[in-house]
Amino acid sequence: MIEYYDWIKVFHYASFISWMAGLFYLPRLFVYHVEHYDNKDFVKVVKIQEHKLFYYITQPAMVASVASGIWMITLNPVLLTLPYFHAKLTFALLLVVFHCVMWFYLKQLKADKCTKSGKFFRISNEVPTIIMIGILIFMLIRPLS
Repeated sequence: MIEYYDWIKVFHYASFISWMAGLFYLPRLFVYHVEHYDNKDFVKVVKIQEHKLFYYITQPAMVASVASGIWMITLNPVLLTLPYFHAKLTFALLLVVFHCVMWFYLKQLKADKCTKSGKFFRISNEVPTIIMIGILIFMLIRPLS
């Protein structure tokens, strides 16, 4: 295999971890945001935190994770013949969808047009954990091999 493949994999794992960190914390910031609408100064600070977390950490980490994943598939196309890998890709796609949903709510919150509750975002906060567990199972245990 290509001598730098393992380094790409390290980069992929690191970017995935960074992406997950952002997706774990962003809904929590949304909880604080919607539960403190009446405190304008607090909301102003939370909006800055949401923006920086999403655009400076979460979004670049997602792009890096997807790009490095595609690079690894390009270097090792046999991955596409493995059933567990298709399951992992399905969970990864779900994570991209969740990421986009969070982006949608970020834009709504920025414009003060979000009607979702703190409870909704508390529940949303659990979604990336469930998806991550699926990814880890198919990445490390490979039950469909």
